[in-house]
Amino acid sequence: MPTPTTTPTTMTTALNGVSICEERFLDDLAHFASIGGRPDGGVDRVAGSAADVAGRAWFAQRIADAGLVRHVDAIGNVFGTAPGSEGPYLLIGSHTDTVPAGGRLDGAYGTIAALEILRALHEAGHPAARSLRIVGFFDEEGARPESTGGLTGSTAFCSGEGIRDVSAFLELHIEQGPRMEAAGTELAVVEGIVGVQRFSVTFFGETNHAGTTPMAGRADAGRAAMKLASRVQPMVLGIDRDMVMNIGFIEFVPGAPNVVPGEARLVVEWRSGSPYALTEATRELDALARWTAADESCTVSVERISDKRITEFDPALCDTVERACRITGGRQERLLSYAGHDASVLAQHVPTAMLFVPSRGGVSHSPKEDTSDAQLVRGCQALLQSVIGYGAGAGDADAS
Repeated sequence: MPTPTTTPTTMTTALNGVSICEERFLDDLAHFASIGGRPDGGVDRVAGSAADVAGRAWFAQRIADAGLVRHVDAIGNVFGTAPGSEGPYLLIGSHTDTVPAGGRLDGAYGTIAALEILRALHEAGHPAARSLRIVGFFDEEGARPESTGGLTGSTAFCSGEGIRDVSAFLELHIEQGPRMEAAGTELAVVEGIVGVQRFSVTFFGETNHAGTTPMAGRADAGRAAMKLASRVQPMVLGIDRDMVMNIGFIEFVPGAPNVVPGEARLVVEWRSGSPYALTEATRELDALARWTAADESCTVSVERISDKRITEFDPALCDTVERACRITGGRQERLLSYAGHDASVLAQHVPTAMLFVPSRGGVSHSPKEDTSDAQLVRGCQALLQSVIGYGAGAGDADAS
């Protein structure tokens, strides 16, 4: 990872003759958080819920209130453009839904920032407004019981005709982790998203009486599962020190205190930006599971249940965002995202990049999710500068 660079920390909200309205931007962000808001400061705006429907309707109305053209597609994605604009468009935005008891910024920040940027460009009569489109994607989180994994709105959009009018995509987001805050970084250019693999590991032993079966004579599937669970972390870190893993689900069958489990299942997930690490971890998990099963007189099945490939963002667009961050000011770096985003879907079709601001304490998907107003404003201004810089790079002399 490159060493963070430092540029002057002073920042104005008027660059290239365009200014965001900080108060309006922060007020809209606060109002959006009140739709599905919880007493603890969190937000319940799960996709498809009444709060989600109300939130997307409010977002569409705010687009119209600004004198912009709103559009809602068949899946529920909300779009906005300036009157008389035409493609191909630079698309900016994020998602409108939350996880249950989620935070006020995940998705919402990038969506409201996109609105403020288009609004500011339109009010200033800036030419970049004519080729800009904003979006609030539906169901990125996949928190609905019937969801097949999230990224629903962006996947539907990229499967339709609308993607043909998109020249590139930029997404502004909170980091959702502790790296930026720990490094004192104020803006981060995201170069890609790590690969995520998930495996179901099931051990098969022999159900028996826990009181009468000698320890040496057991085929204990539960003990095998626990042994494997304790060994996966050192295995993963031995392959890639930057790799992260989790075992968030484990079950024993029949699940009684006085019965030796005849079957046990756990789900292993890991994330890495290294193709080698993902391949090697898969190979070693299979070998480790079989060795553990044999050690406990059990058999085992290892099944890959999901595989999200590594996403690499467009280098030229990342450079555009980096130049924008330098103009905006603040300490910057480049990094990978360890969380999934709609940008991973768009990147399969058009040049894509992301921009991060820090998350206080590294907390996300929680009512405690927070970022200072100053950092939120800085990120919004950096995205505005990225939009203008993209237009200039595309040959729009008036946008320079």
